[in-house]
Amino acid sequence: MPVVSLSDVALTGIYEISKILTGPNRLETTLSSVVNLLSSFLQMRHGVISLLEDDGIPDITVGVGWNEGTDARYRARLPEKAIGQVIATAVPLIAENVASHPAFSAADAAALGASDDSRVSFIGVPIRVAARVIGTLTIDRVWDGRSVFRLDSDVRFLTMVANLIGQTVQLHRVVSRDRERLMAESGRLQKELSELKPARERRKVYVDGIIGDSPEIRALLDKITIVAKSHSPVLLRGESGTGKELIAKAIHELSNRAKGPFIKLNCAALPESVLESELFGHEKGAFTGAVGARKGRFELADKGTLFLDEIGEISPSFQAKLLRVLQEQEFERVGGSHTLKVNVRVVAATNRNLEEAVARNEFRADLYYRISVIPILVPSLRDRRGDIPLLASEFLERFNRENGRDLLFGRDAMDVLTSCGFPGNVRELENCVQRTATLAQGESIHSDDFACRHNECLSALLWRNPADIGTRRPVDIPLPVVSAPPPSATGEAANSNTAPRIPAPVPISVPMAPASASAAAAAAVARPAIEDEDLTERERLVDAMERAGWVQAKAARLLGLTPRQIGYALKKHDIEIKRF
Repeated sequence: MPVVSLSDVALTGIYEISKILTGPNRLETTLSSVVNLLSSFLQMRHGVISLLEDDGIPDITVGVGWNEGTDARYRARLPEKAIGQVIATAVPLIAENVASHPAFSAADAAALGASDDSRVSFIGVPIRVAARVIGTLTIDRVWDGRSVFRLDSDVRFLTMVANLIGQTVQLHRVVSRDRERLMAESGRLQKELSELKPARERRKVYVDGIIGDSPEIRALLDKITIVAKSHSPVLLRGESGTGKELIAKAIHELSNRAKGPFIKLNCAALPESVLESELFGHEKGAFTGAVGARKGRFELADKGTLFLDEIGEISPSFQAKLLRVLQEQEFERVGGSHTLKVNVRVVAATNRNLEEAVARNEFRADLYYRISVIPILVPSLRDRRGDIPLLASEFLERFNRENGRDLLFGRDAMDVLTSCGFPGNVRELENCVQRTATLAQGESIHSDDFACRHNECLSALLWRNPADIGTRRPVDIPLPVVSAPPPSATGEAANSNTAPRIPAPVPISVPMAPASASAAAAAAVARPAIEDEDLTERERLVDAMERAGWVQAKAARLLGLTPRQIGYALKKHDIEIKRF
């Protein structure tokens, strides 16, 4: 059997103890495990690690099998005089026989189990951090008359272990103090925040034209207050009628560009040729009718803000032209060669899903990233129903001022308004209030005054399923439900003298705005070969797409819709586009 040297045993012991000391355990548990492991490398009966109280951290006394409440038992084994000597001198204490050693009283020797028939030896070494003693590591053993003890080697080994323990204890105490400091700091900050909260609430942001006090609108106002301080482009996302133009103007007025111009343009309202001239301006003679040079919106908005509404509707070819001016802040007028430099912040708005448009290659990805530096979602009215009473009261007050009336809302009237879905959002709410106030007979508006209570809400033509009102998005525009004689063989619309059949309004509890002119025009256009009233909306869509060879623009013409409307309808019914 090979002989193992004492140095190898000590090295192995130090290695195993160091693994224990670096474990993520409670300090008392770690030290107890160290004492337990010492018995594997030393001939010992008991081992105790005792730490002094330090900076408010209580003293610790542990031995083998430590648990809560055993400190007193291990502390009773410590010879008070001997421990005091080790701490005072910072020098190890070795006693071959505690009964005859001057550092041990008779009571101490008895506590260690020494008697005339049992000789007990004792080793105690200091646990230090730098030059300061923070505790002791002690062992005692009973000599049986046969064992050979190497006290010097044992003292060196225990001193190395004590040094490792000192480093570990120091680390634990630093972490403990930091944790307590951080907890105290956190508590102080929480208290300060709770004290500041009422004051912060008193400093609410108010923006002219934006009405509401719901959490959603408050969060929006707080965000635009922060965003306004930068010069980065902003993209306002949200449904039609939510007030994106008001938000854009608020961003301008809260920014350091407030003294500059605020210029706006609806990109969907103009054809591409006119849009280019409107944005970039033109030189004299650039095209027929250009009798003089004219500044574009970018020039007019220099050192101010340019609001581009419905930016998702511009054509791919014009997107490339717009990208350059957004990147470089420079452009040429139509028909000109001189490059103009401007300093304009662009705030864009859309109710389209631009991410899907980018995926379908309908919107340039580089332009999307350029305008969507700071995206802001404007909540729909149904997402902030708590603001409906405030908005409705404001609209009614405005109506009274303009018309010399003194109308008020009855309680039942407000119940009707707050229960509505308002897919047209704030714009539709305003129309509903004005329409109802105009037709109201008494001094107050009551529930029976609303058109929806008499099945006379024309918006039911656009929103046929009342169950969808609370959840569907306004971009999901359903097909107008009409039937009319087919067009002539030349593809022209039916004779204008033939009126389309419009089904009776579906009962619905939501007051709606009248259909737009474009929707009404679309409803009046005949749809050939789709005369079966029993067909579902989805079936009519699929039929039209199949007859149009799955070209959305052709199918839109067949149904009397715009390409945008049929795109929304296909998405709504989850109809996959066939590619050929």
